Order: sequence, then structure tokens, then C-alpha cells
Amino acid sequence: MIPSMSRTGDCWDNAVAESFFATLKRELADRVRWRTRDEARAAICTYIESWHNRHRRHLSLGYVRPINYELQQTSLPQSSKAA
Repeated sequence: MIPSMSRTGDCWDNAVAESFFATLKRELADRVRWRTRDEARAAICTYIESWHNRHRRHLSLGYVRPINYELQQTSLPQSSKAA
């Protein structure tokens, strides 16, 4: 297996991940200074599980909340999922 790596400054291979980390930094990390790594880890996990995955609308999902997108996908008939 050969990993896909683009040139420096070209984030097309990892656009969704790059966008997530930019959002995490802008909405959480730039606003708080934690005393320990455990505090940071807990805050980031809470942010991801309670806000980013449940309430924030995502461009890559057509501006749908991830929880709603997942529910839509699991409620589709099997023939629709294969298409």
C-alpha cells in the first residue's frame, strides 16, 4: 500500500481532516488554555461528541448534522444504500 501524500500546502488529499482541525482550533483550542493534557483531552472529546458530531452542520455532508446524516443513512432501504 502506498499512502496518498500531496505537496506541502496542498491539502486536497485530506481536506475534510484539515477542515476539522482548523475548526477545532478556531472554536475551541484558541479560546482556552488548559493546565494539563488530561484537561485538554477531556475538553476536546466533549467538544467532538457534544457539539461537533451532534449539532454542527458539515459542508462535506451537505450542511447536515452528522447525527442526522447517520440516521438518514441507517433508515434508507438496503437497495438505496448500494446505489
